[in-house]
Amino acid sequence: MKIVLRLFILTIIMTSCKSDFEKNHKDYKLVKEEGVFVEVFDATNVKLTRYTDNNTIYTKNTSFIYSYEHITKNNSKYYFKEDPSIDDWRHSWKFVSADSIDENTIQEVKIEIKEGLKAMIQYDPDYNQTVAQYSYVTKGELSAFNSISGIIENEKNVWMHPPRDKYFRILELNPFPYIQTPFEVGNTWKWNLEIGDSWADKRWLTWKGGIENKYVYEITDKKKIHTVFGTLECYTIDATATSRLGETKLTSFFNTEYGFIELLYTNIDGSKTKLQLDKVVKK
Repeated sequence: MKIVLRLFILTIIMTSCKSDFEKNHKDYKLVKEEGVFVEVFDATNVKLTRYTDNNTIYTKNTSFIYSYEHITKNNSKYYFKEDPSIDDWRHSWKFVSADSIDENTIQEVKIEIKEGLKAMIQYDPDYNQTVAQYSYVTKGELSAFNSISGIIENEKNVWMHPPRDKYFRILELNPFPYIQTPFEVGNTWKWNLEIGDSWADKRWLTWKGGIENKYVYEITDKKKIHTVFGTLECYTIDATATSRLGETKLTSFFNTEYGFIELLYTNIDGSKTKLQLDKVVKK
């Protein structure tokens, strides 16, 4: 009887654990789409916040504020501001040297996590990412312009669009910020992306026709680094992107509480872009 009783108790425990897991994940499964794992929800879940409710880092109404630098091959530092003399909105910007910054110079990128899907589903009813607004803040603390893009966060991976407006369009050719489980040194993964020639700019490179970027990522280190948030344990992810245009790189530092702390890009023209997380604001 004791053996039967023990088996019965063990069965209850196993069933209970399984039920808890299923309870937490009953409304979605993870599906790999073009190298990134995304949530696919049960048809009964039509909540507009369903892609954000399971986030632990990029939670709704939280803002992540980054400073940035553009660093040339001869180590000169630049920023940028809008240039209304250029008709095409995408290209209507110009570099500003570090010693010529004025009130209109873009100094920060603010990524604000929105509550639901309303900003995107009117254009794409099947949109399946956390919605984020990217605002470009001047030295005068005004939002010069903004755009909407997406972030994917779940128990398998964290993936995000970098800022990609005006000057930051250069980052379309680089690896995107991305980490995939297991969070262990030596873990590697890949994905691909088709990129059109609308992302070309004579200030870094022009081309005709589409290209395919092939990305390779690897967690190369786990270490404590000093940040404005204190000393944080971060994973180092080294990534490369290759296409017929050449190679770009990204080294990112990821913390499980604050997300991507620092992004160090090597661009297609040999210049570098650095983004550093300076503030996190929760409403």
